[in-house]
Amino acid sequence: MDQEILTQYANLVVKVGVNLQKDQILVIQSPIGCADFAHCIAEAAFDAGAHDVVVSWADEDLAHLRFQRGKTELFREFPDWRHAFYTDYAEQGAAFVSIAANSPGLFQDVDPQKMQLAAQAAGAALSEYRTRMMKNQNTWCVVSVPTPAWAKKVFPDLTSDEAVQKLWQAILSSLHYEKGKDLTAIWHDHIAAMQRTAAFLNEHQFRRLHYTNGLGTDLTVELPEGHIWAGGAEESTTGVLFAANMPTEEVYTAPKRDGVNGTVVATRPLNFAGNVIEDFRLTFQDGEVVDFDAKKGKEALKTLLTTDKGSCRLGEAALVPYDSPISRGGVLFYNTLFDENASCHLAFGKAYPTSIKDGEKMDTEELLKRGLNDSLLHEDFMVGSRDLCVTGVLVDGTEVPVMKEGNFAF
Repeated sequence: MDQEILTQYANLVVKVGVNLQKDQILVIQSPIGCADFAHCIAEAAFDAGAHDVVVSWADEDLAHLRFQRGKTELFREFPDWRHAFYTDYAEQGAAFVSIAANSPGLFQDVDPQKMQLAAQAAGAALSEYRTRMMKNQNTWCVVSVPTPAWAKKVFPDLTSDEAVQKLWQAILSSLHYEKGKDLTAIWHDHIAAMQRTAAFLNEHQFRRLHYTNGLGTDLTVELPEGHIWAGGAEESTTGVLFAANMPTEEVYTAPKRDGVNGTVVATRPLNFAGNVIEDFRLTFQDGEVVDFDAKKGKEALKTLLTTDKGSCRLGEAALVPYDSPISRGGVLFYNTLFDENASCHLAFGKAYPTSIKDGEKMDTEELLKRGLNDSLLHEDFMVGSRDLCVTGVLVDGTEVPVMKEGNFAF
């Protein structure tokens, strides 16, 4: 990829994504295959006045070998040094960038029990760190760049080099990149437009949302009193505006944990812990999944839903126009960062405390009392379609069209 474009992208991540402040520490979480981009981000961060830049490297192939060869008991463990790494930097006020570029399906031959144990151990050990992120006590941003294995999954008929270039084009399109234009300025305008959409939804304070489409989705999602819709960018507890996802097309809030009823059909595959789950549907009763099925990856879906008591409930409801740039591009990324921004989606697991008024000041017990879900995980899955309709129901029962034929109706 052209170095000038990489530099623009890295500057966008630093200046708009985490909005790094002078003398702040930046922590980058990166696959080793994305080292070049991690270095670009580090350079941009130092140019912006970072005190230090540190990187936590991930090696998927080694992780795969470890899951295959390691004893089951190994995955109940989580190293103290990793807990200290994230918690200590978070307490120092560091900003966090994650490069999400996993290889879809890499872990499909791994014992699901090992995956579940590892997820539980990591979730418990890093709960304090994750809570800080979800309460916006630190700024954070998730981004991505192509890797050969991922690109070949997305474009299997191309050579490795061709697939990487094609995936780069798709990623830049999702970022609203235009040659010769200031990418940072483009993003400021994009954020402002999304915040106007969130403002409309916040003004209405719907009691519930009703989702329907021709695939069989007929789902009612009750919203807690005092819920907050956010989109584009959010403000940290220290008053710094940041964009947590790049790309982003969603406005989102939290459902009431016991107020979800009906059936929802997923419209895109879900890449969960290296396993691809396809063509799945779920039935909810009083907020809990009571029945599910999948044509592919059913065991992985079962593992997800049984991670803990909250993983079978919803923690997020997000609205995305069907005519978003990612959807128009027609690319199935097998990467939630992108696929969730092509489609309305819901999320299993933990709700963002910031999705309710003063939620960032509440502990877990208070948030549960206010209707927000808690879990070790937060996993998005896509439910949007060209014919999706979402109707908002006000406290007095008045119905207001929110989405019609997959796009916003206002």
